[in-house]
Amino acid sequence: MINISKICLNENSTIEEALSVIDSGAAKIALVVDKDKKLLGTLSDGDIRRALLNKSTLKKTIKGIYFKNPTTAYKGSSKDDLIRLCSINEIIQIPIIDEARKVIDLFVLSGELLKKKHENHVVLMVGGRGKRLRPLTVNTPKPMLEVGGKPILETLVKRFVESGFTKITMCLGYKANVIQDYFRDGVSFGANIDYVVEEKRMGTAGALTLLQKKLENPFFIVNGDLLTNVNFERMLDFHVDHNSKATMGVRQYDIEVPYGEVNISNENIISIEEKPIHSLFVNSGIYLLEPDCINLIPVNTFYDMPTLFEKLIKSKEKIISFPLQEYWRDIGRVADYERANAEYHDIF
Repeated sequence: MINISKICLNENSTIEEALSVIDSGAAKIALVVDKDKKLLGTLSDGDIRRALLNKSTLKKTIKGIYFKNPTTAYKGSSKDDLIRLCSINEIIQIPIIDEARKVIDLFVLSGELLKKKHENHVVLMVGGRGKRLRPLTVNTPKPMLEVGGKPILETLVKRFVESGFTKITMCLGYKANVIQDYFRDGVSFGANIDYVVEEKRMGTAGALTLLQKKLENPFFIVNGDLLTNVNFERMLDFHVDHNSKATMGVRQYDIEVPYGEVNISNENIISIEEKPIHSLFVNSGIYLLEPDCINLIPVNTFYDMPTLFEKLIKSKEKIISFPLQEYWRDIGRVADYERANAEYHDIF
């Protein structure tokens, strides 16, 4: 717990006093306040160094050198919100104030919360109509259905942001305005979000030809109607370490046959197995591609990701699977939606 009184200065404090406060405290910052403890600004070691380079002396006051418009948060802000604010503004300290701007606390991002920020883009496919979820999707696009009290898509965005992936493009279609009005530029979610809008159905791969920005790093493509706590950083490392052209997240799926399975050869019964379970891997709707894969997708044509993977297989490119061990649920039917709501607070 930070002792706020020990890191507060007034405008008439000297640079020498400020250095003492900053050097002695774990926060590595000083808060400048008025006589009523209302926040005026912040002062960092960098601010002081710039002042000294500009011929200030240690005996001069800090009045003209502190930062007067720091990022702040109100008392009661959640830890997740504070982490996102740090991510957006590329800072590690946020003064916590009350409605009168009096300093209450100082949030310091440290330890494992200092996430690496990745340059890799995330493309979220959120244009589907969700016909199997009607009537829930009559007025609401499927990714905006609430699970755990918030839209499915919000949870997905937050998972990427918390993993350090903040550059997000959403490919829109059905009721695009609902999604755009909610997320806007993404700043309040800790992300930089832009949009492309499909004038006609393009498929999960075809929509990539609409991207305006030229991508230079491996990028994620993820269906916007799923919930997962997969480790996205680990998946990226796996893709890079294997020098893969394309990586598909796959999930083991078990099917129980509700009858006795009879194995035969011609007319002869070889064995009987009662209610066997068959395991297979299914496509999770989470992918990583190298940027030049986009060149393989026909323009202005409906084209799905499995079709692109089939093309890559025929071209003898190296494509790999990344088995998901973490929670994953595709929300394609009403039963999936109900189950996701029942599970949500145990997972996230």
